[in-house]
Amino acid sequence: MATTEQCRSALGRLSDNLAQADGDVRSAAALDRSLSCHIKDLDITFTGRLAEGRIRVADTHPGPPREKAQIRLAMTGDDLVAMVNGELNFARAWSSGRIKLEAGFRDLLRLRSLL
Repeated sequence: MATTEQCRSALGRLSDNLAQADGDVRSAAALDRSLSCHIKDLDITFTGRLAEGRIRVADTHPGPPREKAQIRLAMTGDDLVAMVNGELNFARAWSSGRIKLEAGFRDLLRLRSLL
């Protein structure tokens, strides 16, 4: 099972990947939205913002998200690490329910290029 620090590190690598992306991926990551990532097996939530093509984690707290972020992710720590390492396909994991992504309709349309 991935640790809290491994999950924080994976979010940092995901942020770096988004910042270095080109084309449609860079455009989709250019949103300015509040973000939460609930790690179900650890029962912790990372909160912050997706802004300027980067994920900026502002806080970590126990339990599910306290407030409804504009973009909400939920998954296990192992799935987060595997996704960032390229070992887990996001689109397949999302369609099978392993990873949950919730956002407004317009945001989902923009984020689809990340899938």
